[in-house]
Amino acid sequence: MRICLISPPYSSAFKSVIGVTSPPLGLAYLASMVRGRHEIKIIDANTLDYAMEDVKREIKNFHPDVVGITSVTPSMTEAYAVARTAKEIREDCVVVMGGPHASFLQRQTLEECKEIDVIVKGEGERTFAELVSGIERRESLDSVQGITFRKREAVVDNEPRPPIENIDEIPFPSRDLLPVDKYKFAGRKFTAMLTSRGCPFGCSFCSSSRLIGGNWRGRSPDNVLAELRSVYEDYGIGNIEFVDDTFSFNRRRAEIICDGIIKEKWDLRWGASSRVDTLSPSLLEKMRKAGCWIIYLGIESGSQKILDSIGKRITLEQSEKAVRIVRDAGIRVLGSFVIGFPQDDADAIGKTIRFARRLNLDYAQFSILTPYPGTPTYDDALVSNSLMRKDWSRYTALDPIMRNENVSQKELSRFIQKAYLSFYLRPQVIMKWIINKEFPLIMAARKGAIDYLRGVESAPSMTT
Repeated sequence: MRICLISPPYSSAFKSVIGVTSPPLGLAYLASMVRGRHEIKIIDANTLDYAMEDVKREIKNFHPDVVGITSVTPSMTEAYAVARTAKEIREDCVVVMGGPHASFLQRQTLEECKEIDVIVKGEGERTFAELVSGIERRESLDSVQGITFRKREAVVDNEPRPPIENIDEIPFPSRDLLPVDKYKFAGRKFTAMLTSRGCPFGCSFCSSSRLIGGNWRGRSPDNVLAELRSVYEDYGIGNIEFVDDTFSFNRRRAEIICDGIIKEKWDLRWGASSRVDTLSPSLLEKMRKAGCWIIYLGIESGSQKILDSIGKRITLEQSEKAVRIVRDAGIRVLGSFVIGFPQDDADAIGKTIRFARRLNLDYAQFSILTPYPGTPTYDDALVSNSLMRKDWSRYTALDPIMRNENVSQKELSRFIQKAYLSFYLRPQVIMKWIINKEFPLIMAARKGAIDYLRGVESAPSMTT
């Protein structure tokens, strides 16, 4: 069969500000699971700067039997448009959708878009392979774990599929089916890698533990290093973004991976995410020697009361220590913060902005609390009837979505502007950019952020 896997075209906040998008690893993993028996095409519409007409042309030329669409909440409108386009071109093709949004709102997604035939829930590799096999053989889908599907006029929600315990068994993603030369940051090719799955922490604003499971599962260091070798030697890529929720969750494993990179003498430049309570000076020293140049820390708030209320399970003192030891190791730090939690008020948000400035971070990312489907925050918002918008395209993490009793929508938008401007327009920050020869790049990103935020503030505020 012919299988077309599509990441739909949409104007993401990240691309609007930074100008780049990350490879759709999920689609590349799915391709690896089925490409031995089928002809596969991946369309990364965002990276290729495709409009819907371009996607339509590609689908028409390929004429697929199965169309798989990945999507996140803000791109659902475009994902639905891709599904409709696929059915217009070939009415008998099977349209499959995956991703976090569809995984949590299976029935609603099928109701909102009649052209979707099947939803793949959660971790998709084995589910998709079994589904494709069933479609090819024209078998009943009743026994396929991890899907919700249409069966004549009914919607059938099958039981969940257990997480893959040994994720070394998953083939490497099919990067050769992606436009690898298009993924560039600051003029250099980059790619993404996922070395572990699962998160045991369950923060109220995050769906990761519900989507992929609460048990952390790490790939073996040998398996990770084998993929790194392919990325570096086969594709000539030296810039890597490790997209694990917490790369440093198992410190010993992280150290062994770093030792392997150092031993191979690969000229890599990479970044990773971490919790503030999973780092140590010895690990950071190895990470730096192995090519780590930046670490993303989820600090979230400058108020201990807020941190406790969202189940973050960290302290302000731990955040301060983490930033200090990362910088002492010679690695740059990007701190992430969220404003607009139900318990937030002007005083707490002010503490967060001041805390970000005081931490001596290299970069800061500020977001407005967004109740993504699958998060406890979304569940609470439904119960309290505090959702102000039903337009999924506004779920960008920079648009106020929830009603906050203490801070108005307009005030939240102004706070997010204040946070960015007060952090980045400081003499010491600008001097860092100049010393590190990042001034043109950062100024372009800053302009993109300000333009985007101005658009947010002027956007209609009615419920849609």
